[in-house]
Amino acid sequence: MRILLANKFYYRRGGDCVYSIELENLLKSAGHEVAFFAMDYPENLPSPWKPFWPGEIAFSPKKPGAFFKAFRRPFGDGETVTKFKALLDHFKPDVVHLNNIHTQLSPVIAEIAHSRGIKVVWTLHDYKLVCPAYTCYCNGKICEECITGKKSACTSKKCLKNNWLASKIAEKEALCWNRERLEKCVDVFICPSRFMKSKMEQGGFTASKLVAIHNFVDGVKFVHQPVERENAYCYVGRLSSEKGVETLLRVASNIEAPLYVLGTGPLEAELKSKFAQSGHIHFMGHCGWDECKSVLLKSKFSVVPSEWYENNPFSVIEPLCLGTPVLGANVGGIPELIEPGKSGELFEMGVAEDLEAKIRLMLGRDYSFDVAPLWEHFSKVNYLEQMMSVYG
Repeated sequence: MRILLANKFYYRRGGDCVYSIELENLLKSAGHEVAFFAMDYPENLPSPWKPFWPGEIAFSPKKPGAFFKAFRRPFGDGETVTKFKALLDHFKPDVVHLNNIHTQLSPVIAEIAHSRGIKVVWTLHDYKLVCPAYTCYCNGKICEECITGKKSACTSKKCLKNNWLASKIAEKEALCWNRERLEKCVDVFICPSRFMKSKMEQGGFTASKLVAIHNFVDGVKFVHQPVERENAYCYVGRLSSEKGVETLLRVASNIEAPLYVLGTGPLEAELKSKFAQSGHIHFMGHCGWDECKSVLLKSKFSVVPSEWYENNPFSVIEPLCLGTPVLGANVGGIPELIEPGKSGELFEMGVAEDLEAKIRLMLGRDYSFDVAPLWEHFSKVNYLEQMMSVYG
């Protein structure tokens, strides 16, 4: 089968990029022919498909020419259209599989592929199709105004980066690429969680065009020797408000057990100034997988205290695949990954008292569960089978 993948960047920038590159490798290893469409960007990996990629854009009001070029891109500029058509002519795909394409590429490529009778599949890595600001999170709180209401709330609340202009562009983009228009040119939307599928349905998308498939992981990275666990717990993730890490640290300052904090982010300096002196909260900064794996294995459990709609977080999947229980907030796609009492526990999102009670509970007991079913569920083999079914 000939499959054309599309994602705005082609390097390991974030979860959408990692997924796209790993899916490319998975499909190639199964004998499929794969091409890639992305925005030309200095940090991209080498690719034979680069000549077909539209140039980099940057939203900079200080450079009017560059800004207006960037403003046209989300709505389908000439360069993107021309180069994508040329790639279709050259590669002749059976399937076009979209990923994170808004703003730097544009859903116009879905319309072009559909007009040629090519099957179009779209993996959704965020809530962009129902929330112009991607996250259903605004001004420190979960927000659903745009899911079933008017997209103008994005501008009035300055949901995108607390910037009026950025929010206005996002609103215009959402109105241009509305549900009716997208459903006409996309055959299947892949939702990485049942929760996301429910939000898409809430936003009016046709249920028959939505399929929930959890993401896949590389089982090799979870092979390990037995490790004796400490009476400690850990947090692995970004240090930002939507992750609920400040709530966790306030609670942890009252608990006499080590908490290992792995990650960086905009709140790092503030959180260190508030909590580093507690004596049992250890900030470890950015860690590679080997160090992260080591901490997850020696901790009794990992905490995912998110205060927004997590989709299908690897911060839950990876500890579980190592046999490390997870204490997760009862929000978004988190609950569908954790079996309370067996592979971890759930607590009420943002409620410090419940979080503290569950931390103390998990520090006081041992959890044991079989990781083999998890490895199979999240395996590349299982994911490939499901993807071939979607591709048809």
